[in-house]
Amino acid sequence: MMKQSLSWWAFCRQDVTPQMLVTEAKRIGYAGFDLVPEEHWGRVNDAGLTIACVGGHQSLTDGLNRRENHDRIAREIEQNLAKAVGARIPNLVVFSGNRVGNEDGTDATVEVLQRVARAAEDAGVTLILELLNSKKDHPNYEADRAHWGVRVCEQVGSPRVKLLYDIYHMQIMEGDVIATIGAHHAQFAHYHTAGVPGRRDLDEAQELYYPAIVRAIEATGFDGFVGHEFLPKGETIPAMEEAFRICGV
Repeated sequence: MMKQSLSWWAFCRQDVTPQMLVTEAKRIGYAGFDLVPEEHWGRVNDAGLTIACVGGHQSLTDGLNRRENHDRIAREIEQNLAKAVGARIPNLVVFSGNRVGNEDGTDATVEVLQRVARAAEDAGVTLILELLNSKKDHPNYEADRAHWGVRVCEQVGSPRVKLLYDIYHMQIMEGDVIATIGAHHAQFAHYHTAGVPGRRDLDEAQELYYPAIVRAIEATGFDGFVGHEFLPKGETIPAMEEAFRICGV
């Protein structure tokens, strides 16, 4: 069965306390959480769940594609790799940053990822470059197409530099989700889900059919996490249960 996780920020909400979230996630069958604040790492680990990914550096908008950031980002990634090893976190999320005028930030992004790739390999932790939409949620973000991220990973050439393929964001930008997974899955180390439009539940009110998408992921032999990152329309725990059922192929 596919390993499913929950993005902490999206589900630790309303009247759901951190301890309730962890307890209910484990009861439902989730294998872990994404983007857990550091003060809750022990709580998640103590429950026998995995912290599937956390942030690797600051910030989303001011990221890898600016050479003036490279020293800072390399230092932050190296510090967070050490923390990830201690907490058994398999992935650190990294960000291209927003475009700088009309410049193509591919070369700069490749340079800094090559600089830290050996440290990631030695740590056994994967740096996952997140693909985000620049049409609605993150205007001007550069890593907004799968082909851009794939090109970066191929040029870096490390087994520990891959992509976080966010299905919600890539449906908004380019669609063709199942075909893209089939063509480029070797570069995808983590997935995020949410309904389109609205970033809501994975239900029939949105345009993606997640059972087929998850089957396509499973058919590639993927053994990582599919992480839910949607904002429930109603009560949080039932939404967690339903997402787990829908993607539990």
